[in-house]
Amino acid sequence: MLEIEIDGQKVEAAPGSTVMEAARKIGKHIPHFCYHKKLSIAANCRMCLVEVEKMPKAVPACATPVTADMKVSTTSEKAVKAQKSVMEFLLINHPLDCPICDQGGECQLQDLAVGYGASGSRYQEEKRVVFNKNLGPLVNTDMTRCIHCSRCVRFGQEISGVMELGIANRGEHSEVMTFVDRSLDSELSGNAIDLCPVGALTSKPFRFGARTWEMERRKSVSPHDSLGANLQVQVKHDKVMRVLPLENEEVNECWISDRDRFSYEGLDAEDRLTVPQIKHGGEWYKVDWQTALDYVLRTLSDIKATHGAEQIAALVSPQSTVEEMYLAQKLLRGLGSDNIDSRLRQCDFSLDGKRAGAPWLGMPVAGLSALDSALVIGSFLRKDHPLMAQRLRQAQRRGGKIARVNACGDDWLIPLAAEVIAAPDKLAASLAAVLAAVSSKAGIALAAGYADLAGKAKVDAAAQAVADALLTGEKRAVLLGNLAVQHPNAASLELLAAEIARISGASFGFLGESAGTVGAYLTKAVPQSGLNAAAMLASPRKAYVLLGVEPELDCADGVAARAALDQAASVIYMGSFAGKAAEYADVMLPVAPFTETSGSFVNAEGRVQSFNAVVKPLGETRPAWKLLRVLGNLFGLSGFEQDSSEVVRDEVLAGDISGLLNNAVAGVVPKLDAPAAGLQRIADVPIYASDALVRRAAPLQKTRDAAKPQARIHPETLQSLGLESGAEVAVASSTGRVTLRVLSDEAVPHGGVRVSAACAATIALGAMSGELKVERA
Repeated sequence: MLEIEIDGQKVEAAPGSTVMEAARKIGKHIPHFCYHKKLSIAANCRMCLVEVEKMPKAVPACATPVTADMKVSTTSEKAVKAQKSVMEFLLINHPLDCPICDQGGECQLQDLAVGYGASGSRYQEEKRVVFNKNLGPLVNTDMTRCIHCSRCVRFGQEISGVMELGIANRGEHSEVMTFVDRSLDSELSGNAIDLCPVGALTSKPFRFGARTWEMERRKSVSPHDSLGANLQVQVKHDKVMRVLPLENEEVNECWISDRDRFSYEGLDAEDRLTVPQIKHGGEWYKVDWQTALDYVLRTLSDIKATHGAEQIAALVSPQSTVEEMYLAQKLLRGLGSDNIDSRLRQCDFSLDGKRAGAPWLGMPVAGLSALDSALVIGSFLRKDHPLMAQRLRQAQRRGGKIARVNACGDDWLIPLAAEVIAAPDKLAASLAAVLAAVSSKAGIALAAGYADLAGKAKVDAAAQAVADALLTGEKRAVLLGNLAVQHPNAASLELLAAEIARISGASFGFLGESAGTVGAYLTKAVPQSGLNAAAMLASPRKAYVLLGVEPELDCADGVAARAALDQAASVIYMGSFAGKAAEYADVMLPVAPFTETSGSFVNAEGRVQSFNAVVKPLGETRPAWKLLRVLGNLFGLSGFEQDSSEVVRDEVLAGDISGLLNNAVAGVVPKLDAPAAGLQRIADVPIYASDALVRRAAPLQKTRDAAKPQARIHPETLQSLGLESGAEVAVASSTGRVTLRVLSDEAVPHGGVRVSAACAATIALGAMSGELKVERA
């Protein structure tokens, strides 16, 4: 460590660090615009000029490395004069529109102008004007305000992985713009709004919504993916106005995805449920809570008495809180049924009863950024886990090697060291080949049951390259994504991945689909001996209890889900939005979305994060955990005396839960897939179709990622079908037929058809995996 002096105060700083970083250690603020702790150094705003002893001119603190016995002054006459001169130049062309600027009240330029700006301007010439750019439905522009700090440009290059914004022209003619009028399509684009120190980039959905000082700030946790990003929800008059990141270095750093940022726009959707309703004679009637609860009590009691408790089943949303999942399974088992599941998009349950604990990431989330090598198996990484992808991107930028085995070669915006892209029925064989290569190179024998599989595998150059990449460095990880977990042979993929991790000395874990993925196992919101989600639909029950689920969109097979619900004697729907429930349910109970309830999520690394409601429940809406507790009381069940969500949480997550997290399985041998006869479906869940709230956020539904699904096929496969890219085609499965536009896509393997799931336009195709037929419409 080097000792330097800043404004007479001694401070130790690491060699290679900057004066700015040293000043931050002692809480000394140096004015700046272009500097950001997560971005590279640009030193182009010059606002952080400071005086350093023995240097003739003021130097930028953000770009000046510390040296032994350096003496720095941030408040000397030379430093302050330089800073004021820079401020004068920044304000020369800046418009005086603070009263109508959305950044007003939280603007760095506004704040620093008070301390370093003059009371009047010496500039009497005409100010420049920059025309605004249309960057899409999420980010609004007022580019005349831009001070060319380049934060947004560097963010794209370094964090989101795609340079969507750049600076064109020179001098006072410089403009920040996209390439040829493109929009911002990155799943992290909203972070540019937070980074902008002036009002050049602001939130388009929030535009002119409120002033920063009018809103209250409340903490929350995102329910949309397994990371559990920390949120700052800003509220005015009991209405959510804006969502910003709450900094947490161990989880989301200072970023959030656009899904986390803008999903609040769905809270006031037209089909929002606010009053209990019961269907009678084919008509829906609004009722009070007592009437609705009495109906549920009578209905489930009658079905239990007439058909048996095993005819009652529950499907729970994977976005549900720990408290909701725990009380839901407690209620159902209290009624005598074990048919409860939240793994709605899974279709292979052969490892049930063989797990040593709850599947998890296998390492801290923050550790992803420091990996020397990682193998990601079966994942649409960028769209499924935007911020985990960002951490792996940082690992690669530091020299780490990222490899993948996947059913689709979509662009992760990460330079990959190696990859194997194979059709779904060849994924297990591809992993076996990688396993054989890893075992051979590491010189470690395989476990029993794997040697035959690896011995028969064909180790090609791609598999060897993946093995070589994984065996680089010391910190290694093998990670399973959503596509792998939802695969028809998911158990074998998991076993092979775990063995690859063991042989290579890597950690093994699951990226996790949703905020409640780990919590479902901890709360036993998965069957212990009853029917899993797929079996409940394949063997229809007399009564279904749905908690936050839209089965036709959230289940692996929407056609089977809808058929099962249509034949049921009773469907009790508990949700925030009516959706299609009005067609198959007989009672709808309004429960609060995450902004209107308290609860906890356990993220992929096993971190328990609790949150409170940020606004009051809308209308007659009630928190789901309260509703389930009351139902437990009405049924006369014991253990339903909790008076707060904290009590429920402590009941299920008492003490250290790390011992409950375990990815080990026993008693199962991996197997290869049976070869498919026709074209195989590769189904992704679009980032803005992942759950009920996101699907109703209007700004997100206007983005490129929310466009109507298309059938994507490899050009050679397309040619063999006698089709051309852009044509209208009929895509048919065993359950239905839809008309889509077909696109040529080299990222799709031979014999595969990429067709998104969880979309109204593709529900008729049924299962997320299986064979499809494609022909001219």
